Amino acid sequence: MLENNITDTALIFEGGGMRASYTSGFLNTLLENNLYFDYVAGISAGASNTVNYLSRDTERARKSFVDLVLEPEFGGWHSFLKGEGYFRAHYIYEETYHPGAALPLDFDTFMANPARVRIGAFEMENCIMRYFTKDDINTVQDLVKIVRSSSTLPFFMLPTDFQGKTYLDGGLHSGIALDIAKKDGFKKFFVVLSRPKGFRKGPFKLPGLIKSYFRQYPQLVDAMLGCYEKYNQTMDELDELENENRAFLVCPEAMPVKNMETNYNKLLQSYRMGYAQGQRDLPYWKEFLGVE
Repeated sequence: MLENNITDTALIFEGGGMRASYTSGFLNTLLENNLYFDYVAGISAGASNTVNYLSRDTERARKSFVDLVLEPEFGGWHSFLKGEGYFRAHYIYEETYHPGAALPLDFDTFMANPARVRIGAFEMENCIMRYFTKDDINTVQDLVKIVRSSSTLPFFMLPTDFQGKTYLDGGLHSGIALDIAKKDGFKKFFVVLSRPKGFRKGPFKLPGLIKSYFRQYPQLVDAMLGCYEKYNQTMDELDELENENRAFLVCPEAMPVKNMETNYNKLLQSYRMGYAQGQRDLPYWKEFLGVE
């Protein structure tokens, strides 16, 4: 029977596309040192990290944001120009999880993990954030569809339909699931971020493109144009929580890749940098978490 040893602190994984190659190195440091949280929340690429963490799969954690780019079906500009998206979401999330495929998923271990899970996705029509829980997951197909819903990057991935609703990337809210962790009663937070310390977002550089592309969804346009403000407000709050010793922010010392990086060697280097930093910072993590 799986057990978790950290019950008073919420583990939160930020998204960031292929920057998760770095944060998956943090994830594997947690797993290899038996740091098992009883509450895990993630958005976008952080949703994949959440699933890999709860299924306790260090190999899948690395492959999800490194090795997978070697698959011919992964995507790229040729895929984008064919109308299939820069990242071929159906393949990445719904074809790779089978035994013998590129990213076999241990669904049984995921479901057996007693930790509470929260995966955030942005409902396109009503412009609201929805956090999925294990109550929404009856099959492995449900799970991968939810992760895909959370990770659907606007413009570069096709919107995801799930149970009668259409979803886009949960990063349109803020990208960091602090709000739901607070709502669920947590006072302490261990937050794995995909940007260096102090990063803040600016407004979209091409707002006219967004207004034109999503002209049938004016509320969605407003949400997209304002999401940087929500992100920055969340980061300001996290800084305050850190000053109160109620949050530990795990930030990359440097981020060597962008969110749409597909170069295997660069992603492998990014993973190794994240893993090495995790090994160095592990004593500070344990001190904050109160574990030996």
